[in-house]
Amino acid sequence: MAAGTLTTVPVPAPRVIDRRVAGGAMLLAPLAAVPLAVAAALAVAAGQAVHLPALATAGLALGAVALGSRGLHLDGLADTADGLGASYDRAKALDVMRRGDSGPTGVATLVFVLLVQVGALAGAITANHGVAAAVVAVLAGRCTLSMSCANGVPSARPEGLGATVAGSVPKVAAAAVALGAAALAALAPGLAWWRGPLAVLLAYAVAAALLLRCTKRLGGVTGDVLGAGVEVGVAAALLALST
Repeated sequence: MAAGTLTTVPVPAPRVIDRRVAGGAMLLAPLAAVPLAVAAALAVAAGQAVHLPALATAGLALGAVALGSRGLHLDGLADTADGLGASYDRAKALDVMRRGDSGPTGVATLVFVLLVQVGALAGAITANHGVAAAVVAVLAGRCTLSMSCANGVPSARPEGLGATVAGSVPKVAAAAVALGAAALAALAPGLAWWRGPLAVLLAYAVAAALLLRCTKRLGGVTGDVLGAGVEVGVAAALLALST
């Protein structure tokens, strides 16, 4: 479920999708996203090898991640922005998010977040730790999924992906993912030991702020909210590693 939902890696469909499977999938999201992190790292390394401009290299790396995830989280970011900006009425906001199109708020938010991601990764490439920054940021963004699906986080709708995974992850397990991510990030080559954990911390802080806003405004999470949390988490982690 984790690989099939979050990546384009061909895997067999899960035989059963229940709360246990859903919670496990959200916990395993960082592992499922390893191919995306590898793709980003290879794009950065290749761009540096042929002396491409840092901005172009960053764009190609993040484009590879978007391609490898079917643009799932980017779509969620745009839909969440449209919903939050559409109306103070919860039902109307959720209806806007359910539609397949993107309004001006969603498009603008998507552009702004992508500009931050690409610019920050370009800064990391210029500072000669672009490969490490790409890997840490891509995985840190996916680590926040377990927090967004922890026990106590409600679903905004009775159906959909959000309803399946909301509240499915034990809080202790979600905390373990966060601590493990910070510890592994401290070992990232080419980075001062504190830079990786700082990137993870900022990714979680920004994703948590969005999660709090959405639970208050929408009554809980949806699949779009989860995707939005991933994208803003990646942006925050890259900013922490941009110099």
